[in-house]
Amino acid sequence: MFYTYEFEVFESNGLLIATPYDMDGGTQGEDWEDLGEMVPDWLRGEINYRLMKGLELPVHTFGNSPRKGGTNIMVSVQAGLDTVERVTAADAARMLGVTPGRVSQMLSTGQLIGWRDGHSSYVTRDSVEARLKNEAKAGRPRAGASA
Repeated sequence: MFYTYEFEVFESNGLLIATPYDMDGGTQGEDWEDLGEMVPDWLRGEINYRLMKGLELPVHTFGNSPRKGGTNIMVSVQAGLDTVERVTAADAARMLGVTPGRVSQMLSTGQLIGWRDGHSSYVTRDSVEARLKNEAKAGRPRAGASA
């Protein structure tokens, strides 16, 4: 499904900042080309996150007056749970070398990102790959080893 939202773009500290009118957050870029890649990525990620968590999407508004003297842009993205690269929770457990129960715990604590669809649980492929790259060490952390 396509989603369209209006953003204000303004300059701050040498960067272009894009903030949507209808939701919190935003993104930035070094120039218009960079921002043109960042804004759709941010919007797609925000929409997919809200869908995964069962949160309502804000109603979009158009024709907003700039709040910070910037320029308005319209951004449309194709997003939805069907566009997210995912694996089943069982596949995630095999990939990570843990039990399916541990995957459920990791989902509930935010160590992995995923959602339920009926009786099935899915985990984003990106969160599994990130976990594999930054694999936690076994055992308790040593005293003084925390950041």
